Amino acid sequence: MTPSSLAAALPFATGFALSAALIIAIGAQNLFVLRQGLRREHVGAIVLFCAAADALLIGAGVAGMGAFLTALPRLATLLALGGAGFLGWYGVQALRRMAQPGAMAVDASAGTTLARALLATAGFTLLNPHVYLDTVLLMGAAGAAQPAAARPAFVAGAALASFLWFAALGYGARLLRPLFARPAAWRVLDAGVGVVMLALAASLLARAAALG
Repeated sequence: MTPSSLAAALPFATGFALSAALIIAIGAQNLFVLRQGLRREHVGAIVLFCAAADALLIGAGVAGMGAFLTALPRLATLLALGGAGFLGWYGVQALRRMAQPGAMAVDASAGTTLARALLATAGFTLLNPHVYLDTVLLMGAAGAAQPAAARPAFVAGAALASFLWFAALGYGARLLRPLFARPAAWRVLDAGVGVVMLALAASLLARAAALG
């Protein structure tokens, strides 16, 4: 490997590894992508939306938005409150699905529309303060620490890790489809989703209280 190619590969690998480490965790967005993958509803559009949003936020963070957000603590409070409300609502909906056996079947004809799916995806992506902490601030700081010429490679590596993860989550979920052919499995999934969403909502309320 030549020195020039090595100089480009190292920032790319750094961005890829850091993005993968931050994104591969149980969270609201990942659970939503998993559920849509199991239902085979608008998976491609959701994966592309999540990956594109990550790429834009990482690029914005590297370009300096992280410093802008840090200077506006009130914005972080508003995001935390909005995210708590959204996650709380979705958590209650998941628990309601769990209590309604008729809602457990994987029936595409009864599924959500593309517009509603993307709106929900946008909510999980943009109303989560953690995405700004991790994707914009942390990734932005790490990217900004790279030499100016290496920053595009860093962003490209981070964006690729995001795309591969969401694609694996959305399209790989179908491997679990035989398990979720049973209503009981959907009941367990929705129970888990509901508990996680409500717990995340509570943590965001606590964060908003601390910030406010």
